[in-house]
Amino acid sequence: MNILLLGAPGSGKGTASEQLIDKNGFTQLSTGDLYRAEISNKTELGLKAIEYMNAGKYVPDEITIGMVAKFLETKSTNLLFDGFPRTLVQAQELDKLLAAKGTKLDVVLHFKCDESVLLERLSNRIICPKCKKSYHKVNIRPKVEWICDTDGTELVVRPDDAPEKIKIRLEEYNTLTAPLIKIYNNKMVELDVTNVTPKKLYEDVVKGLKL
Repeated sequence: MNILLLGAPGSGKGTASEQLIDKNGFTQLSTGDLYRAEISNKTELGLKAIEYMNAGKYVPDEITIGMVAKFLETKSTNLLFDGFPRTLVQAQELDKLLAAKGTKLDVVLHFKCDESVLLERLSNRIICPKCKKSYHKVNIRPKVEWICDTDGTELVVRPDDAPEKIKIRLEEYNTLTAPLIKIYNNKMVELDVTNVTPKKLYEDVVKGLKL
């Protein structure tokens, strides 16, 4: 089963991914991870991508699609798509890439959340740069301040979670990504995640996927 997690930044896609990977054996295809790998290796694609990421903007389709196509060469089933596709062009290309591998996108989980909640979550989010586990400065704090519970790595604030960039990201989501809701309507499961705990979120995801 291939699953797309669709929702605005801060809606809980990363939290759901962590649990589905740990408990159900899925592999996450995160464009954020692909970008960071290319940036770390200082590839041409990575250097182009970081300019957009640091500005809080979407990386152009041609760069992102190239990275995803490279990933799918090694694995194309039992995937969680997080952050891709983000545009209609990317959605069309994903269909083609998966069809070439004899597979498809099976379910789309749409994470619905009030924008005021998204703003609060993103402005207080801190993450582990190693394992990608997310924390909240107030509500979901690590046992030791600014240290990841899982691997002891020092936590950081994502560059695109800076206050001046959060608004840009939400505006671009509403403009570029929200239209995907219509084209995926026939395979979509909607989840209201405005006021749910990580535990309840996972329970709702499992129910929605019928796992």
